[in-house]
Amino acid sequence: MTTALHPQPSTTTDVTDVLRRYRLAISLMFGIAGMTIGTWTARIPTIQHNIRMADSKLSICLLILAIGGLAGMRTAGRFIDRHGSTTVMVLPSLALGGALLLAGHAPTWTMLAAALLTFGILHGTLNVAMNAAAVSCQNAYGRPIMTSFHALFSIGGAAGALLSAALAHIGLSVSDTFAAAAVASTAAAGWAIHHLIPAPVPSPNRHESTAAAGPTQRRPRTRIWLLGLLAFSALISEGAAADWASTYLTRLGATPAMAATAYAAFAASMTIGRLIGDRLTATIAPAALLRGCGLIGGGGLAFGLLGGTAVTAIAGFACLGVGLSCVVPLLYSTAGGLDPARPGAALSRVAALGYLGYVAGPAIIGGAAMHIGLGNALLILPVLATLLVIAAPVVQRSRGRHH
Repeated sequence: MTTALHPQPSTTTDVTDVLRRYRLAISLMFGIAGMTIGTWTARIPTIQHNIRMADSKLSICLLILAIGGLAGMRTAGRFIDRHGSTTVMVLPSLALGGALLLAGHAPTWTMLAAALLTFGILHGTLNVAMNAAAVSCQNAYGRPIMTSFHALFSIGGAAGALLSAALAHIGLSVSDTFAAAAVASTAAAGWAIHHLIPAPVPSPNRHESTAAAGPTQRRPRTRIWLLGLLAFSALISEGAAADWASTYLTRLGATPAMAATAYAAFAASMTIGRLIGDRLTATIAPAALLRGCGLIGGGGLAFGLLGGTAVTAIAGFACLGVGLSCVVPLLYSTAGGLDPARPGAALSRVAALGYLGYVAGPAIIGGAAMHIGLGNALLILPVLATLLVIAAPVVQRSRGRHH
């Protein structure tokens, strides 16, 4: 079953208020998801030092976090289709801060791995549920609003990282930092849950659903896999930019401060792109927008890398951020609208493939760099961006649904 906006309000003012509160609550979920992962990421070096973990043990912990995220995403779909996205968001959003707190208090790498497995499962489940709720909210609005939700995820991630840095600067421990983040995220989740609209629409009976899906079952499945492939390709670039942008500039001879600017330019341009993305989605056909994203992101990064200087590279990563800003919201909107009776199944598959690309991206670029050099390895990303240009028509039908 899916989440609908009930009960029926009696006036236009009521409709606006209900939708506004619904949208705000879901926006908070995106912010919580971004803030908790940003808080964790910023303190990884300190946690590694405190527990005295070798790089190999840290790699295992990060792999377990990724496995938990994939497991949460893949199982979330069936729960969303059965109980509704609102119901599924409740537990992970309330428990995410607690899992982060456990990670901050872990005395050994094995206990850290267990905490990160829990954190990953909760985060992956919330990721799919909040995106399903965002699709429902977008349908209720009757206009594109998906990109603004993802902007809140980016802003939340930056806020979490900045909070961690600020609290570390004044001498707070990792556990105290994570406690502050846990309190903030749990309080925000509690407020959001209180304002969500938990009114499910009964799903069609199994016989009717199967009969309706029978003649066209192959086509949606093919589109889901294609959407997942595009999400995989796009998020490889996002993961690689996060891990390799600064390193690449360092190898070009940039100062540490200038090297750090590369990822900052990428993240800032992506956030700005997402803040204006809904307007673009409302005025540009989805396929044309996806093609434009691929051309700007891939073409800009290629020129930046081939320029061979720190300045051109920073500009290239900024172009990549702009190009990727609208991609995932477009893909998720399309996936969530393929089968309104079961949005979770398609969304969970596409989100899981995208997440797999995000965690695999750094390893793919790193492995290639060992053989052809980091600069040449990063040119894989513009090649992947051409997939967005070629396969752009896969999102075309979302115009009729959301515009």
